[in-house]
Amino acid sequence: MEADIKEKLNQILSRYSGKQDELIPILQEAQEQFRYLPSEVMLAIAKFLQLPESAIFGVATFYAQFKLTPSGRRVVRVCRGTACHVRGGARILREVEKRLGIKPGETTDDLEYSLETIACFGSCALAPVMVIDKNVYGRMTTTRVRQILGDTK
Repeated sequence: MEADIKEKLNQILSRYSGKQDELIPILQEAQEQFRYLPSEVMLAIAKFLQLPESAIFGVATFYAQFKLTPSGRRVVRVCRGTACHVRGGARILREVEKRLGIKPGETTDDLEYSLETIACFGSCALAPVMVIDKNVYGRMTTTRVRQILGDTK
């Protein structure tokens, strides 16, 4: 394991006592730090919690929130819920795909952007909705997508 990764993981683990019920919070912090769960990180977590590697992998693959491949530095999420769909969400998604050059579930080659779709953000009054990291953009149009994302290819 690279020294930088090991040091960051040790900082995370130092806040925990090594109890097995700490697994999910540790995985969440590790993913937030590394933007995904590298295999060497999951191995170190298994050793720390004295759990089989398969248990760590099982939890990481069971929950959709955990990623096993690198995510982009910025995550673009487009709502596909009913209100967003009715108000043009599909056009918004196509424009984001065009701007980023990727499909949902993919990450740009430079690891700058990942694209995801969400069933519903619960912001139906703002439909169609796009979220970039923690910023919510409501009443989206293709023009606004171009303004927000610019020429990202």
